[in-house]
Amino acid sequence: MVGVQKLTRADAEAALRNPLAFIADRWTPDPRTVRRAALVALVMSVIIVVTGGAVRLTGSGLGCPTWPTCTDDSLTTTRAMGFHGVIEFGNRMLTYVLCAAVGWAIIAARSEKPWRRSLTRLGWAQFWVVMGNAVLGGIVVLVGLNPYTVAAHFLLSTCLIAIAAVMWQRTREGDAAPRPLVGAAVRQLVWFLVAASVLLIAVGTVVTGAGPHAGDSSEVERIPIDWETVSKLHAVLAWIVVTLTFALWFVLKAVDAPNGPLARTRELFLVLLAQGVIGYVQYFTHLPEALVAAHMLGSTVMWIWVLRVLLSLRERPVAESAVPAPAAAERFVPASG
Repeated sequence: MVGVQKLTRADAEAALRNPLAFIADRWTPDPRTVRRAALVALVMSVIIVVTGGAVRLTGSGLGCPTWPTCTDDSLTTTRAMGFHGVIEFGNRMLTYVLCAAVGWAIIAARSEKPWRRSLTRLGWAQFWVVMGNAVLGGIVVLVGLNPYTVAAHFLLSTCLIAIAAVMWQRTREGDAAPRPLVGAAVRQLVWFLVAASVLLIAVGTVVTGAGPHAGDSSEVERIPIDWETVSKLHAVLAWIVVTLTFALWFVLKAVDAPNGPLARTRELFLVLLAQGVIGYVQYFTHLPEALVAAHMLGSTVMWIWVLRVLLSLRERPVAESAVPAPAAAERFVPASG
C-alpha cells in the first residue's frame, strides 16, 4: 500500500503562491487526458450557446430580472419567478460548469510534460472570454434584452468556440513551426471561406435581433429592420459559403491535396447542407422554437468545422527540443574488450 505524501508548510506556501505550478510538479497527465480536457471545454462552449438560445426561445430572458442576483432580494430563483426563472437561473449556473471545464483544460495543459506554454495561454484566453461574456450577459439583462447587446453576447460566445476549437486542435499537434500542406492560392480561398462564415454568423445575429423571438413576453426592443429582407441576405451568404466550400473541395481534388483537408472540407459541406435544410424549413414553417434551436446548434457546428478546415491546411510536428532525450545509460556505449 502506497502512503500519501504529507504536505509540509513549504508545500502549502508554494501551493498558495502558484497553485498551477504546485499541481504540475506533482502530476503529469497522459496526452489523451489533455486532449479530452480541451474537448470537454469545447463541448461546454457549444452547450452554453444552445442553452442561451433556449432561454430566448422560451421567453425566459428576464426570468431573473436583475444581475448578478436573480431578484433584488434573492441570489437564486424563487417560486414566484416560476418556470422562466428556473430556465434563466439554470443557464447562469451552467456558466460555472463551463468555468470548471475551462479550468480543467488549463490545469491539464499546465501539467503536461514538457510544458507547452501556448496551450496554457489558449486555456486562459478561454477563461477571460468566459468572464467577459458573463459580465456582458448581466448587462443584457440589465438593459432589458437590448438586441445589440444580445448580438454581442452571441458573437463573443462564437469567439470562445473558436479559441476552444484551436486549443483542441493544438493538443493533437506539436509546437514546431507550421508547415503548409497546400499552396498559397488554396489557403487564400480558405480565408475567403472563413470571412464569409464570419459575415454569415454576424448577419444571423441581426436576423435574431429583428425576428419574432425577442426573448421575453414583455415588450422588448427589436432591431428596426425588415426581418424577411435580412433573412434573405442571410440565405444568400449561406449559399456563398456553400459555393466556396464546394469550390475548395474541387480545388483540393485537382491539386491532389492530402486526405486531411479533403476530409474536413467534405465534412463541412455535409454540415452546411444539413444546416441549410433546417434553415429553409424553419423559415417556411414560421420559426418553430425547436427548429430555431437546432439551427443555432448547427451554426456552432458549422463554425467549428470551418476552423477545422483552416487548421487542416498545415501540420505542426513535435519540435525536436520537445522529444525526450535518451537516458544516459542508453547513450553510453561500453568499450569493447
